[in-house]
Amino acid sequence: MTPRETQPTPSKEAIDALPPFPLLGLDRITLVHTGPQAVEAAAQLQDHAVWGFDTESRPTFLKEQVSDGPHVVQLATESRAWVFLLHEAGCRTRVAELLAQPAHRKAGFGLRDDTLRIRAKLGVEPEAVLELNTVFRERGYRKDMGVKAAVAVLFGQRFAKSKKAATSNWSARTLSESQILYAANDAWAARRVAQALGLG
Repeated sequence: MTPRETQPTPSKEAIDALPPFPLLGLDRITLVHTGPQAVEAAAQLQDHAVWGFDTESRPTFLKEQVSDGPHVVQLATESRAWVFLLHEAGCRTRVAELLAQPAHRKAGFGLRDDTLRIRAKLGVEPEAVLELNTVFRERGYRKDMGVKAAVAVLFGQRFAKSKKAATSNWSARTLSESQILYAANDAWAARRVAQALGLG
């Protein structure tokens, strides 16, 4: 495919008409609060070369506000997801170590801001970050895809995202069920997309 050729990006209306993408349930999501829990999660992640990756930060609503996120980091394999809450220092340390590992690729969408915030908050440079929008551009899609369009193109399904969850308070010490599902499935869907693209 030459750089001039482009693939069509599905419209919002076309995506809305698709059948739903089956989401990861709470039985396959682990919520991680503490350093020891993060060590256990890291041990389970080590056997997988590619992780779905995303973060969540408490939204800012005023122009002069600066986010102190991320407050949540999500990592996923093809069958499970881990949602790390970064309140405890031990958990933050283990997450920083995971993100700094060059042997594991972290696949996701729109990761520039996530990377900047991780650098500022956790003091590490995430290694082996795989921006899936870049992969789609290399394959002829002109616009940034995002997870919803990617799932529509690759699976012919509609990935549901809750706007209420997206703009909720991610700095809370206790997340709601809808927040947990939202966060975990963002990372898990990215992992499924990477797998469908032949990236591991």
